[in-house]
Amino acid sequence: MVIKNILPFSHSLLEQTIQPGDFVIDGTAGNGNDTLFLAKLVGKDGKVFAFDIQKEAIERTRKRLEMEKEIEQVTLFLSGHERMKQQIPKKYHGKIAAGIFNLGYLPRGDHSIVTKANSTIEAVKQLLEMLKPGGIIVLVVYHGHPEGKQEKDELLSFSKTIDQNKADVLLYTFLNRKNNPPFIIAIEKKN
Repeated sequence: MVIKNILPFSHSLLEQTIQPGDFVIDGTAGNGNDTLFLAKLVGKDGKVFAFDIQKEAIERTRKRLEMEKEIEQVTLFLSGHERMKQQIPKKYHGKIAAGIFNLGYLPRGDHSIVTKANSTIEAVKQLLEMLKPGGIIVLVVYHGHPEGKQEKDELLSFSKTIDQNKADVLLYTFLNRKNNPPFIIAIEKKN
């Protein structure tokens, strides 16, 4: 298939952007899949900052990283992603190569705990400031639940307001798939 599904496409955007030794962010650690993917991309000389508000998610991520022996370059924060600018040391500000968010709820977790538009938009604003030129933010938007629909609408509205002189914003979606398929908003910071 030439057209990539959502998660492979999100990873291809990251692979095209991230180099060994880079600094990156996983805004929603979840089960550790993206954190591990990022850790392998940046290698031992890079740094991954991963956030989640659920202790269960942080523990799952830690175990996954330890099993794969990719924990050294990762810092885990039991914290909302909207606090990333406060949590990440200032020496990394302006040097972040990429960030990814898988929005919605923790798979195999409490589905009543979900990402919210206001904190996600705040995190994206902060990350956009912290990105280096050419850096990218990838938002995988799952909106098949009530809060997800609101987050989707607010994220799309917000994304349209990003100054085209500061960043390019891409919407990647399947128009003919049923049952609220996830989609991607990708934001690439300009030089």
